Amino acid sequence: MEEHLIIDHLQAEEAQKRSKGFKYLIEAYQERVYWHIRKMVVDHDDADDLTQEVFIKVHTHFHQFKGESALFTWIYRIASNEALAFLRKKRNKFFIPIVDVEGELIQKVDQQEYLDGDEIQLRLKKAILRLPPQQQLVFNMKYFDDLKYEQIAEIVGKSVGGCKANYHHAVKKIESFLQND
Repeated sequence: MEEHLIIDHLQAEEAQKRSKGFKYLIEAYQERVYWHIRKMVVDHDDADDLTQEVFIKVHTHFHQFKGESALFTWIYRIASNEALAFLRKKRNKFFIPIVDVEGELIQKVDQQEYLDGDEIQLRLKKAILRLPPQQQLVFNMKYFDDLKYEQIAEIVGKSVGGCKANYHHAVKKIESFLQND
């Protein structure tokens, strides 16, 4: 269903039409949001829980959506913030240095039987997990989701130039990790 039709349903006065609009919204974006989050947190259960949280927030705060950006961009921003907050909480809750969180996530990549990929893809996933969260986020959206820098900037709330710099630094670090691994 087209984005503007989903928005029309969600803004409707009747509860039944709004409910249908939310169903359409989930059908349209749930899988993309799940994989966006999963690339950051690795674990299926964590990604699944966070995806649910994202859609609860979307439902609860839809009245704050002003239409200044695409609905997809607004949802991705919520998803990105949820993933980053989850990683921050995890670090703070257990007083884990960022390096240990990276190590834990990299270890999960090795343990996940339903993460497919050949050796090169697994090495790439591990290299991405070693990036600082902001670079990881920008890299994933540009490389895997093929988003334009303007969309990424809107999602992460940074400048286009800042996003380009984050992507460039991420690529250089990944290349270095892959060469030295």
